[in-house]
Amino acid sequence: MKKYLYLAAAGSALLMASCENSEQTQTTTPTEPAEVQTQAIAQPTVQEAKEFLETSAVEIADLSHKAGTIYWVNSNFITEDTNNLAAQVGAEAALLSTRLANEAKRFNDLTLPADMARKLDGLKRGSNFPAPDKPGAAKELATLMTDLNSAYSQGKFAYKTDIAELAKFYEEDANAALTLEQLSDIIAKSRNPEELQAVWEGWRTISPPMRKDYVRMVDIINEGSRELGFKDTGALWRAGYDMPADDFTKEADRLWSQVKPLYDELHCHVRAKLNDEYGDEVVPLDQPIRADLLGNMWGQSWGNIYDLVKPEGEDVNIDVTALLDKAGYDEIKMVKVGEEFFTSLGFDPLPDTFWERSLFVRPKDRDVVCHASAWDIDNEDDIRIKMCIKIDGEDFNVIHHELGHNFYQRAYKNQPIYYKNGANDGFHEAIGDMIALSITPDYLVKVGLLDADDVPDASADLNILMRQALDKIAFLPFSLVVDQWRWNVFNGEYTSEAYNSGWWELRTKYQGLRAPGDRPANAFDPGAKFHIPGNTPYMRYFLAHILQFQFHKAACDIAGNEGPLHRCSIYGNKEVGARFDTMMKMGASRPWPEALDAFTGTDTMDGSAIVEYFTPLITYLKEENKDRKCGW
Repeated sequence: MKKYLYLAAAGSALLMASCENSEQTQTTTPTEPAEVQTQAIAQPTVQEAKEFLETSAVEIADLSHKAGTIYWVNSNFITEDTNNLAAQVGAEAALLSTRLANEAKRFNDLTLPADMARKLDGLKRGSNFPAPDKPGAAKELATLMTDLNSAYSQGKFAYKTDIAELAKFYEEDANAALTLEQLSDIIAKSRNPEELQAVWEGWRTISPPMRKDYVRMVDIINEGSRELGFKDTGALWRAGYDMPADDFTKEADRLWSQVKPLYDELHCHVRAKLNDEYGDEVVPLDQPIRADLLGNMWGQSWGNIYDLVKPEGEDVNIDVTALLDKAGYDEIKMVKVGEEFFTSLGFDPLPDTFWERSLFVRPKDRDVVCHASAWDIDNEDDIRIKMCIKIDGEDFNVIHHELGHNFYQRAYKNQPIYYKNGANDGFHEAIGDMIALSITPDYLVKVGLLDADDVPDASADLNILMRQALDKIAFLPFSLVVDQWRWNVFNGEYTSEAYNSGWWELRTKYQGLRAPGDRPANAFDPGAKFHIPGNTPYMRYFLAHILQFQFHKAACDIAGNEGPLHRCSIYGNKEVGARFDTMMKMGASRPWPEALDAFTGTDTMDGSAIVEYFTPLITYLKEENKDRKCGW
């Protein structure tokens, strides 16, 4: 399973100035006499706060549009010139974010209406990557972030593969440098542990050069965070969830405790099956699993090793890739069908500009950021996706996910610029994933990809659930690790010398995984995952994996579903669409528990829907594991 960056260019993306999507321009204000400035600062009024918010909104919206356009061009035409443009607008954004955050503090002791207080709180939190208020800092930070992002996107590794089908597919010299997509194909298909280790380690040669810039970036944003009143950048990030930062940490731990027993059973079963395939030397039954054996470059999803771990007996496999090929789908047709899911719920079709301006296919003549993402360029109707679509089942799901972002973006377009974002960042990811849960066999029949006579009966459910668990359940602890690592970097627990050891400490603790071999002294393995050099907070994905099942259960309840939760599809249900729209239109205007309640009827995030969804699989795994030694 891939996880996808939310790149909406809304000015409030994570409340104002993310250097990836929503940057703002810096303006100057008339110089007032010193005595007037002192009096204004000493005695702010509600009217002054109102005028400040109105002026700030204009600045934010103007630069949001400008930055969205520049970042779009930079992601689609990676050159030295577009990198410079991105760095310049990033510096403008950081300057504006810092200035507005500091000016907003002026109203700290003022009793304000709740709406104004919420907007000011967002401004005071500033960017997720704030620059300190000193000359040159914003420009340096923007340049570092742009360079890190580009270094990852241009990463390649020269590997001589002897897999004939891959060499034929790529039609390249066998010694040519391979892209991440090509290397990932080897990780997905190879069953040779030596080859897997070579490719896994090879991709991680791209990241050590990033370490110096990353260390410097951390120093800058920590200084900026402290200026905003936070002890470090991790505390700033956790403060964006309508609760104290420490309470959010406890909330994440509570949610993980609800689903960890399911992960532990899955881990135990997968390790035993890998041991059957590779033997004790490669997969000891009393140790963490080698991360390169799981079919994914980061060991974050394990669906590509389904053939090794699937339940015994008849495997009724719905090969969506084969169905797409048989039906003659191209990239545009895949997106059209994804759009149709949302229109079946009552949403308006995508605008013409979406089709004219999105990127659907990897260009052959230039470097682009292929990482799938959804964009909102003008905070109104200029919504787009950017991805290098493969005509396969995985990207069929991804398209539904990315369109979920776009329909959410358009739903809250009438909110003030401060609230043009999800209720929390997990909501944005969860909406698209929830839609993907409705890609059931019955849905495939309704869109004409599958014949009704070929729909498997309930006997196939166990296989389907195993496939999903290898992606969704396996991903849960990884989604905790990425930001747990960053929080420890930001608070100084992991010094630069401990970056890599800390990474593996957490991956072992949460995932029960280990590197395939000793790592070099200069290794920077976190940098081999896009969201680290791409500077995208990752806790959103953990929350999304909790919320998508909670949303799915609520939607199926609204639709009157009476069957197993994993067989429910809400395709075509306009009552669900109307309720969904009510929540999405709220944007970030209210605390997320209120938005959650508007759709699900409860204001508490809950992992129990995951357990309900996977109940048949849990029963199976416990039986399979009863005589095995589990844990690590």
